[in-house]
Amino acid sequence: MKLSQTIRFCASADGTRIAVASCGTGQVILRAAHWLSHVDYDVESPVWRPWLQALSAGNRFVRYDPRGCGLSDRHADLSVEAWHADLDAVAASIEEPRFVLLGLSQGGALSIAFALRHPERVSHLVLLNAYSQGARARAQTEPERLEAETLVNLIRIGWGRDNPAFCRFFTNLFIPDGTPEQHRWWGDLERVTAAPDVAAQLLWQMQGLDVLDLATTLRVPTLVAHSRGDMRVPFDQGRKLAAAIPGARFIPLESKNHVLLPDEPAWAVFHGELATFLGQDRPVRPRAVRDAGLTPAEAALLDLVAEGLDNRAIAARLGKSVKTVRNQLSVIFSKLGVHNRSQAIVMALSR
Repeated sequence: MKLSQTIRFCASADGTRIAVASCGTGQVILRAAHWLSHVDYDVESPVWRPWLQALSAGNRFVRYDPRGCGLSDRHADLSVEAWHADLDAVAASIEEPRFVLLGLSQGGALSIAFALRHPERVSHLVLLNAYSQGARARAQTEPERLEAETLVNLIRIGWGRDNPAFCRFFTNLFIPDGTPEQHRWWGDLERVTAAPDVAAQLLWQMQGLDVLDLATTLRVPTLVAHSRGDMRVPFDQGRKLAAAIPGARFIPLESKNHVLLPDEPAWAVFHGELATFLGQDRPVRPRAVRDAGLTPAEAALLDLVAEGLDNRAIAARLGKSVKTVRNQLSVIFSKLGVHNRSQAIVMALSR
């Protein structure tokens, strides 16, 4: 079933038109802009679609394309100051007085700065695989500065090219544990999101971000989660960010992916922690699951799958053999009309 969303445009301070999409109803979760975004194309993406489904279940999930990318105006000032102005404009278009602000990757720095400018608008701040200092800002040695510069140049010459070597390099920075289909979609996303020169200029700007001192003055309830094996933003950056923000809760995630994927245990861990942080009780099962005719035992097993447990852990929890768990999962998948664990998790979490 196609995910329903509404796309509108708002004008930033300099007149740049920013594409804003929303789906679902309820408490507003606003995602600050990050590098790869195309609000229309993301709906079909096996990487981003599960995020839209999970965050719009019981919430109104709002996201937008940064200037120069996706459906937003392509020819515009690409400075960090302009990115801050865009977030202000998108937030101003939200009628609700307060919302949850989600910062993924460089969106974390934007979110921290916004929460300090407008603390009355932010009820909760959620930072996932984020950083307070970009690669250039935190570089302390010549090799570190060279690494940051080299990545920008690689994007200038390799971004969006139909070259397997470049494609594997960029994709493995973000979703090294992705499936071939997810890798293919990620490569396609590069081509449709931004031109190489725009992608390179945006990355250069992001590498100079530094909000570490600002983070120490935050007074907003904050959840920081970070993948231990993140290939894009080192785990230590998440730890450093959580240590800087007064009262922040830190959740280490067992993942190598910069963008979490629905078939890995870290996905369920993060979304469970997010629900707890936002004070959202575990909702009733979605209609599709209720109507599937699961027995109580099967429903309990599905809950454990959604929590991120593998077959061996489920077997230990329930006192069953791994073979029995595997056979029961086959029956559950058949009743739900899904083909794999990933699809079952998305259905279980889409409440």
